[in-house]
Amino acid sequence: METQSSLEFQDLRTFESFKGFWHYYGYGVDQQDLIDREFKRIKGVTYLDHAGTTLFPESQIKGFYDDISRNVYGNPHSHNPSSRLTHDTVESVRYRILGHFNTCPEEYSVIFTSGCTAALKLVADTFPWKAASNEGPGSQFCYLTDNHTSVVGIRGVTALQGVGTVSVLPHEVERRVRKPPTQTNGEESSAPHLFCYPAQSNFSGRKYPLSYVKGIQSQQLYPACEHRGRWFVLLDAAGFVSCSPLDLSQYPADFVPISFYKMFGFPTGLGALLVRNEAAEVLRKTYFGGGTAAAYLVAENYFVPKPNVVSRFEDGTVSFLDIISLHHGFETLQKLTGSMLNIQLHTFGLARYTYIVLSCLRHSNGKPVAQIHCDNDFQNIAEQGAILNFNLLDCHGRTVGYSQVDKMASLFNIHIRTGCFCNTGACQHYLAISNQNVKSNLHAGHICGDNIDLIEGRPTGSIRVSFGYMSSFEDCQNFLRFVVNCFVDKPLILDQKRLTKLKSAEPMESAASYDLASIPNGQLGHQNGQTISPSPERIAPSEDTVSKEEKNNGSSHTLTNLFIYPVKSCASVEVTEWPLGPQGLLYDRLWMVVNENGVCLSQKREPKLCLIRPIICLASNTLQLQVSGMEPVTVSLETSLVNSDLRTSQSKVCGDRYEDKIQIDNVKINFNNILVRPNDHSCAIHIHYIALLLHSMSIISFVSIRPYNEKQFTLVMSSCPAENFGPTALSLVNEAQFLLINRASVSFLQEHIANRHDSENEGTWHDMEQLIQRFRANLVISGQEAFAEDDWTHLTVGDTPFQVIGRCGRCQMIGVDQKSAARTQEPLRSLSECRSGKVTFGVYLAHQSSRNTTAVAVLSVGARVIPRISESTDKP
Repeated sequence: METQSSLEFQDLRTFESFKGFWHYYGYGVDQQDLIDREFKRIKGVTYLDHAGTTLFPESQIKGFYDDISRNVYGNPHSHNPSSRLTHDTVESVRYRILGHFNTCPEEYSVIFTSGCTAALKLVADTFPWKAASNEGPGSQFCYLTDNHTSVVGIRGVTALQGVGTVSVLPHEVERRVRKPPTQTNGEESSAPHLFCYPAQSNFSGRKYPLSYVKGIQSQQLYPACEHRGRWFVLLDAAGFVSCSPLDLSQYPADFVPISFYKMFGFPTGLGALLVRNEAAEVLRKTYFGGGTAAAYLVAENYFVPKPNVVSRFEDGTVSFLDIISLHHGFETLQKLTGSMLNIQLHTFGLARYTYIVLSCLRHSNGKPVAQIHCDNDFQNIAEQGAILNFNLLDCHGRTVGYSQVDKMASLFNIHIRTGCFCNTGACQHYLAISNQNVKSNLHAGHICGDNIDLIEGRPTGSIRVSFGYMSSFEDCQNFLRFVVNCFVDKPLILDQKRLTKLKSAEPMESAASYDLASIPNGQLGHQNGQTISPSPERIAPSEDTVSKEEKNNGSSHTLTNLFIYPVKSCASVEVTEWPLGPQGLLYDRLWMVVNENGVCLSQKREPKLCLIRPIICLASNTLQLQVSGMEPVTVSLETSLVNSDLRTSQSKVCGDRYEDKIQIDNVKINFNNILVRPNDHSCAIHIHYIALLLHSMSIISFVSIRPYNEKQFTLVMSSCPAENFGPTALSLVNEAQFLLINRASVSFLQEHIANRHDSENEGTWHDMEQLIQRFRANLVISGQEAFAEDDWTHLTVGDTPFQVIGRCGRCQMIGVDQKSAARTQEPLRSLSECRSGKVTFGVYLAHQSSRNTTAVAVLSVGARVIPRISESTDKP
């Protein structure tokens, strides 16, 4: 017959009781449905070792498989198309990682490693340790005693360099605070010091204050307050980031090592060191591998590293396919859970519930069933992670060996972790194991990781259960039932006094919230106080300037054609009159097509992009997309973002980084025969909306092109590179705001092609207008001398002044016929020949706007073009 406590325990194991302890569970869908759909392989398994590695969902692996099945990824150190795709995709993943931790490339760099341990070793090997000498004190390597072996192992490097070592007990950081030592003889110590601590203990799940980062850096906390010099902080975030959000903009640790299998379950063998760029400058690397050298000599000790932080520290070819898989990890995590905050609330609730019930279990004689190793009562989510560490006790108070518990758990298909978890310091602290005990245990035959769980009745390790985002309440039920059935001396007793106390305590749900600034409608028409409208005010001409230019040059040209390219690599829009915006011609190259990994696509890879014809209508304020055989798609240029769900996305285009924020809607139409590969049969076009909050605060739109085989392209608008904030801000152009070509130069090249007498050229190059289209210029001018524009330094179009930035280097993209999307060897082949190996054609321009006017410049076909020639010419 069941006792009252047994009935109470049964009631305690219901989901209703769980909800009484914690209000948050799941992600808005049935958690069991999520598990059945994404984690079929764990049916019948209670997996509770997420701190060891979490589990990957099936859709993550499928997305990655589909990605590498349809894309050719080459070695990123090469420059062919497949290699450029790899390089750009890897860079996109770096941006995604930084965005996940709420920071940016201006502040941090992502150095890929084989894991967290390799990241730690990288810091150990390159940190500028300084030995004590007569000239002054040396460096100090300091670390919390509650640290992973891989952190403490840095000591193996520092000990050989005469560096001081300080192990710090957790309570000492704040208790031993005192004023920093005063400087002597007016000299400030230059010794660099390193303090290492975990954001979350991998042993107990205790979360250490992230405020320690700034406290140590500013020498306000121990041990930094006792040693002069410059203090750096290494924050071991490997365990923390699997279930908690980390904001590096608020807690700017100098070095942050992570392992991605802790976050996604896949890939294994890949980690990263997030290094603050300011701190990266002090690192000193000696070995240099492939890809890290700007230059070196084999017969002389001469080596110059690449200036980029990442390029200096990533020796050889990175594990690029594994890195590319991270994109699918982030995407799937976002899709399944919504945010790291949701994961934190879900997993903490499961751990808290398990802690409360386990801590209230008593044997028939009233003795506790478990000794739990923690420093809190799981009341504050900011102080405790989703880990529960304990030892089971028998009814006499003796420890049950963790190996015995592990073997019994395996019989019930319950997966747990036992031992000391590569954290000797925490193990010693919680299990009261002295230094001498460790040595004597080793003498008795016990080593880390073995099954010797008890020596003279004292435990050598403990039991750890840990939760992940796919963990369920059923996992808690199964584990608690297992403990009661196998290790409780019946009849079971519940500690009602403790249970009442813990139930009545109000848990603290402290978590960071992120407020999105509201964006007013109609912002698109206002840039830096400048009003853009379909009928803008014209700039008054400056006769003095014009006459001076005419005098200097002695000739003038005419603007014959004016083109804008609203979508990068898509078809042009020819206009006769068009206003200038802050980044070039208004709406020129403000959209781009990106693939599922956020990498910008161009005609180099997808030549059929040229068959998509965008049209901008200023009067109706719309973007229209036209493709042969389908109805036009019209998208408003001003879309309300009220109550929108924004997500930051970053892409790299021709070496520049662009940032946008995406919000998804759900309009859909059919779209056939565009961007179709041999294995693709049809596509669908989805209209979504996107908002760019960077610089212009513009409200814009995008189109996602998704084939039915799940290959996805997205048309995204971007305002300007994240690094470019100057007066010549760029959109998605390659190098400058405007590109100009000369008809005389086109005619010269056309004649050269015709004279080659190659079969490919017969009858295909007589149309100058089609040849002009291949060069995708904004401004086409009439001229008398071929390549005269190469020597210009400035020019005026109508009344609008421009500076010549440089010549435009050409690539294989001019080999794409803009009407058929067919690839040809010409005109690149002839261009190289007729220009003696040089492949430049056209010049880049930058608008020289006047600061004394708010009027908007307008370019018109037929306008006079007056160039200024360089005094020293160097014609090819």
